[in-house]
Amino acid sequence: FLATAAANEFIAGVVGWVDLTAPDLAEQLAALRAGPGGAKLVGIRHQVHDEADPEWLGRPDVRRGITAVGKAGLAYDILVRARELPSALALVRDFPSMRFVVDHIAKPPITSGAIAEWAARLRPLAEYPNVFCKLSGMVTEADWKSWRVDDFAPYVSRVLEWFGPDRCAFGSDWPVCLVAGSYARVIDACRELVPPAARERVFGANAAELYRLPVPAPVERRS
Repeated sequence: FLATAAANEFIAGVVGWVDLTAPDLAEQLAALRAGPGGAKLVGIRHQVHDEADPEWLGRPDVRRGITAVGKAGLAYDILVRARELPSALALVRDFPSMRFVVDHIAKPPITSGAIAEWAARLRPLAEYPNVFCKLSGMVTEADWKSWRVDDFAPYVSRVLEWFGPDRCAFGSDWPVCLVAGSYARVIDACRELVPPAARERVFGANAAELYRLPVPAPVERRS
C-alpha cells in the first residue's frame, strides 16, 4: 500500500497493519517510514474484534506495540465492537497524548436496531479530546439488500452529539462497502445525516487533523 501511495499523488496517507506484538516493532516502523511511500504512513490499525480475548488491547505486549506507534508519531485506529470498548476506554485513558480514532462507530448491531450496550460503552470514549470517531462501516452492519439512511440516523446523531462535529470523520470503508452499496451511495447516505455546517470538517478537515495530512492549497478560480 505504501508503494501504491508513493506512485499516486492523490493518496494523502495510509493507515496500515503491523504486528503490534513484535518485539522489534519500533525498528519495523522506522524501516517502513524510510522506504518508498513511508512518508505517507499516518496510522496503524488492527482488527481487534477478531481477537478471542476482549481484553486484547490491555495485554503488555500489545501496549508495548501501541507505545511504539505513538512514539513514531502515528495515530492508532481502534477497530472494535461493543464487546471490546471497555478495554479501548482503558487504552485511551492510559495514552492521553496519543491520537486515536474509533473506526466504524464501533460496529453497532444496526440490523437489530439495538443501541443500549453500544451507546453505554462508546460514549465514555468521547470524553477524551484525543479520540475521534469515524463515520464508516455502517452499511455492512445493516441489511445489505434493504438498508435505508434512516437506519443509521440513531447512531450517527449520537456520535455527532458525543464527539462533536470537530472529532467525527467520514470514512467510506471502500471496497468492503461494495457488498452493501456503491461508493457514491455510501457518501450520499452520510452526507444526508451530517448537518451542512459540519460537512467541511467531517468530510475532510477532521481527517487531516487526525492523521496530520497535508491540506491542499485552495484552487484559484478564474472567471
